[in-house]
Amino acid sequence: MEKKRETVIDLILRLGVFGTFLGHGIFALQVKQGWIKYFLAVGISEPTATTLLPLIGIMDLTVALVTLFKPLRIVLCWAVLWALITALIRPVSGEPVWDFVERAANFMAPLALLALHGFPKTIKELWQNKKE
Repeated sequence: MEKKRETVIDLILRLGVFGTFLGHGIFALQVKQGWIKYFLAVGISEPTATTLLPLIGIMDLTVALVTLFKPLRIVLCWAVLWALITALIRPVSGEPVWDFVERAANFMAPLALLALHGFPKTIKELWQNKKE
C-alpha cells in the first residue's frame, strides 16, 4: 500500500478508536446507570459495578490516548478484546443481538488498526506500535 494512503488510513482508524474509547471512558467515569444492568447480568452486584466503572473509565481513557499518540499492539489487542466483550454483554443481558451487531465497529476498528500495524508474532512485538 502506498505510504501516504497507509498514513491516512492509520490516522482515521486511530481517531475512530480514540473517539470510541474516549466516549465510553467518560460515561464510565460518570458511572452511567444504564450500564449497571450489564454487570448484574453476569453476577456482579450494583455496589461492585459502581466501584468498577470509574476504573474501567480510566482504562478506556488510557486506551484512547495511547491509541491516538502511540498505538502499541498490546493496547490494540486489549481494545479489540474489551470492545468485543462489552458488545457481547448486550445479548447476554437480554438485549437483541442487533445491539451486538451495531457495536461491531467498536472492536473492528482496533482490529483493523492492529492488522495495519502487523499482528504481533512475539511478546516483544506486543510492546511495539509497528513492524520495525
